[in-house]
Amino acid sequence: MNCTTGFKPMSIIRVATVILAVVSSFFCFSCKDKGKQYGNAITSRDSTSVMTTRGVDMYISENGAIRYHVIAEEWKVFDKMKPPFYSMEKGVYLEILDSAFQVESSLIADTAYYMTETELWELRKNVHAQNVKNEIFDTNLLFINNKSKRMYSDSLIRIKQDKQIIVGHGFESNNDLTVYTIRKTEGVFPVKDE
Repeated sequence: MNCTTGFKPMSIIRVATVILAVVSSFFCFSCKDKGKQYGNAITSRDSTSVMTTRGVDMYISENGAIRYHVIAEEWKVFDKMKPPFYSMEKGVYLEILDSAFQVESSLIADTAYYMTETELWELRKNVHAQNVKNEIFDTNLLFINNKSKRMYSDSLIRIKQDKQIIVGHGFESNNDLTVYTIRKTEGVFPVKDE
């Protein structure tokens, strides 16, 4: 019985050899660049976080008393940086609590940093704060100094009170946002027609 498929045994060997040559050359080309270094490896421990925590909901104490409630999507600790700091670059919600654990003020921001040595919070981008009088403070940069119990900013600030809006460039307040000073003020105030 004679079977003809169109291929001769020698043709099959040639096709297999060509396929093998193409596959092996592919692997050789991909292995060729293994020795090249594309970027410097991070060898310094000070430029990486020692800890990354996701889904943070925690309380922070100060002098033995709980003072802060922090909720953040991601919290990174950079303990070897100069100066060392915590980073919350995916948003943060922060409550400042009084001695009876009541909320004195609440803040939300796109990004927050906490400098551990100076006890300074730096809130950036879309910073919204609210005090117990329901006054709303909007700015793009706000600092909270834990040591002096002060909040301040040199940026544009907008404060919405019950019936008026005050705008200024520069701001300073106590920790609960009830006593504050605004620099370079502007405002919209209701006036009665008579």
